[in-house]
Amino acid sequence: MNEPIVARHWLVIVAPKAAPAIATTTVLALARIWNANGAEHSVGNAALMTVLSAGAAAAGVAAGNSTGDSVLAGTAFAASGALAFAGVAGYADGLPLPLLLWSLATAGAYALAARYWRTDRRDTVAYQRHVSDRREEYAHIERVETLHATTQIEVARTGAAYAEQLAAALVTRATLPGFDPTALETAGLPQLPATERKFV
Repeated sequence: MNEPIVARHWLVIVAPKAAPAIATTTVLALARIWNANGAEHSVGNAALMTVLSAGAAAAGVAAGNSTGDSVLAGTAFAASGALAFAGVAGYADGLPLPLLLWSLATAGAYALAARYWRTDRRDTVAYQRHVSDRREEYAHIERVETLHATTQIEVARTGAAYAEQLAAALVTRATLPGFDPTALETAGLPQLPATERKFV
């Protein structure tokens, strides 16, 4: 019930939200480095990136059709888009087109990631609600058991106190001057237990 409160570092919270922008920016930077090292207007390099991009897209279609795994298909299509983006950014001879593609790729990456974030948040909320319900249920059972145990202890305590008071009363009565248990018996009162006669 008393779980430790864990405060996550702000980088742990921000990193997943920044991952799509970091990924597309990294691809843009590497493509521009590749552009500066001979990829600009290189038909061979552009053809290579086109083939790789088409292969990744075909792998995504095949994965989606055969296994139905949306994560695998999404990863393949993301790789296809990244390769196409890198090919265009490496082939182009200026920054306007690569920056335009970077902004579109970043927006698309955030649109896809938002879907998974919503699903993850929904699953997390459902799990927390389930855990909270279970905790409430067990807390109720624990409270009932505590009340039951406390009641039993109080009953036992009351019985012990009554026994002590009865014993003290018997001892006190036996020590009174002029106390005669036989006189009580002849008067028609109930007979005292044999243990009481030892006090006379």
